[in-house]
Amino acid sequence: MIKRDLQQACKAKFQVNIILLAVLAVLIMPVIISCDSRERLYIYNWTYYTPDSVIEKFENEYNVRVIYDEFSSNEEMYAKLRASRGRSSYDIVFPSKDYVPIMIREGMLEKIDHSKMKNLGNIDPEILSIASYDPDMQYSIPYFYGAAGIIVNTARVPDYEKSWSIFAREDLRGRMTMLDDLREVLGGALAFLGHSVNTVNPAHVNAARDLINNSWKPNLVKFDAEAFAKGYANGDFWVVHAFPEAVFEEIIDLPALLNDTVFFIPDEGGPSYIDNMVILKDARNIDLAHLFIDFIHRPEIYAEFVDEFGLPATVNIPARRYKKGYSLYEASALNNTELVDDLGDHLELYTNAWFNSIRVGD
Repeated sequence: MIKRDLQQACKAKFQVNIILLAVLAVLIMPVIISCDSRERLYIYNWTYYTPDSVIEKFENEYNVRVIYDEFSSNEEMYAKLRASRGRSSYDIVFPSKDYVPIMIREGMLEKIDHSKMKNLGNIDPEILSIASYDPDMQYSIPYFYGAAGIIVNTARVPDYEKSWSIFAREDLRGRMTMLDDLREVLGGALAFLGHSVNTVNPAHVNAARDLINNSWKPNLVKFDAEAFAKGYANGDFWVVHAFPEAVFEEIIDLPALLNDTVFFIPDEGGPSYIDNMVILKDARNIDLAHLFIDFIHRPEIYAEFVDEFGLPATVNIPARRYKKGYSLYEASALNNTELVDDLGDHLELYTNAWFNSIRVGD
């Protein structure tokens, strides 16, 4: 009896101690969090687009903390920022070329103070010459000039043409994905048909829509802008329409697959992009945002960024001397591409084709 009473007493004491520890944890946690008094920089960026090592270097050098959120499409990014207009928690965002003029017109962007920048002279003047949306970098600083294309596992698909027509191959049905991005997919179809990726001719856009629906879509697993890289890495997909850096990040530690992987921009051409760094009008840390943008364009930092993702140093000239790693494609591969433009009201042609036809039922 005495032994059982002691056991019960010990058990009760143990339970009380657990409860006390839990209460203490709740009380102490805010204190621990508040002890981190570092300034915070809030970044909203594409998935797989700034290396952790670069973020950590910036944090350590300036004794700050970076809070990093990701989006998978310009449409997702823009919709979120519009919904939180004036209340956004982000400082820096990375929109593509066609969305920068939209955000400028909407009054969403802070002007860039060039006096706070030391490294803008590293940016390739040729990139600025095609950045017609903001050639003087008043509101945006180019981050990367590149293109999506097609990744092929050559062990699974040894014979292929460097063409958008690969998505019409019925023998690869159930092993292919295309990006969940209306300008990228419709742009690929338009290029294949010999039209501009920025055409505003309804007949051209409708022909691209019909090609996708009737010839390409039946062979796809899905339209996907998030999980295609992991699906390719684990062997579910053999051909993916992709931003190559996302796939490279997943397969860099898989040497056999890396050796069997080919990335190409189709011979017919296709869309290309300039992604940019912009500061939001309602940013809380404008000075810190300028520091980060300038930090990115240090040659050794920019080289670290492109090396991490197997990309060419397209925007920053001196970074090309620092680059050490493998590139999935050379900058010259972009010569046959066309930059995606802001189409203004004509964008409705594309959104109707995409949301009212291609993506219906998915």
